[in-house]
Amino acid sequence: MAIPKFDQSELTVVSESPGFMGQPGTPIYKFPASLKDGMKAMYKRQPIWQITGLESTMFAPSVNPDNVARAFVIDANGMEFGKGGGPDMFGIEWEYVPSAGGSMVRPGTPFLEDANEWYDKIKWPDIDKWDWEGSTKANKDFLSTDKYVVCWFLNGWFERLISFMEFENAAYAMVDEDQREAVKELMLKLSELYIKIFDKFITYFPQIDGFCIHDDWGSQKETFFSPALAAEVLVPAMRKVTDYLHSRGKDCDLHSCGQAMKQIPNFIAGGWDSWGGQLMNDSHKIYELYGDKIIIGVTPTIFDAKNASESEQRAAAQEYASNFCNPKKPSYLNAYGASVLTPAYREELYKASREIYSA
Repeated sequence: MAIPKFDQSELTVVSESPGFMGQPGTPIYKFPASLKDGMKAMYKRQPIWQITGLESTMFAPSVNPDNVARAFVIDANGMEFGKGGGPDMFGIEWEYVPSAGGSMVRPGTPFLEDANEWYDKIKWPDIDKWDWEGSTKANKDFLSTDKYVVCWFLNGWFERLISFMEFENAAYAMVDEDQREAVKELMLKLSELYIKIFDKFITYFPQIDGFCIHDDWGSQKETFFSPALAAEVLVPAMRKVTDYLHSRGKDCDLHSCGQAMKQIPNFIAGGWDSWGGQLMNDSHKIYELYGDKIIIGVTPTIFDAKNASESEQRAAAQEYASNFCNPKKPSYLNAYGASVLTPAYREELYKASREIYSA
């Protein structure tokens, strides 16, 4: 697509987007395209401006039992703060932990003691019984937005194994030769289920533009398992899902927390379009090494936004744009760096990125 040249009038503030969870609102400029189209342009690797998170909205409806169990419902009705827990789609009980602001499976009595038990013990959910039509009606107005709609899906592959077995047993099952084949077959079976669920989402919520799927692979300092093991056990199952979603015209974002530097080649092999890691990851180095193969959420250099002068804020934005706004290697500003997004920084980054992308 032809990228329009930057015009100073684009900096006109035409409205304000409400802040997330009580945060200040964000100015909406006179963009040359809709917020949705701006996000889609990034995924097509034809960026119009630097994406900062303003352009998308999250959708995690209660029709998926996992969202209720995990206390992560984002839809028209939402979820009362402090609520959550109960059975997920497999009947595994989660318990809401107020101090953590989320849910976990109560430890001590894992559903599976050995991965080989899954063939007989797991009862697969009947997703046709979920109230898809009711959810469609309830969320009609919620999804009437000019933003890019991202459907968040918790409990991917390794996370699901943890819910069945607890973390230590799940990690051991990955490496144990007597359990690994059962784990691999379970991962592929999960992908078959997820594809059926995503087909329902796409059918009943055609407003969805992309999917963000969770599967945490690391701790603060290191990945949970070797890249070779992930490539053997997890990547084929992931690729099955991303290939399907791409065939339906949907973008695929991986939400994988923890230190993941060693796993980026597996994220690429798994067919993911984008990934934005936490602060323990050197996103600048990752962008340099892999940004031409997967869209990286780059964390800006963090500075004291409250005490920095306006000229310092604008200089920081210019530096970010110079390093990471490459039309042939698009990125987005990682949410973990949102603290730098002062009005001056945001305006300068938008202007600088528009000038670069439309050159």
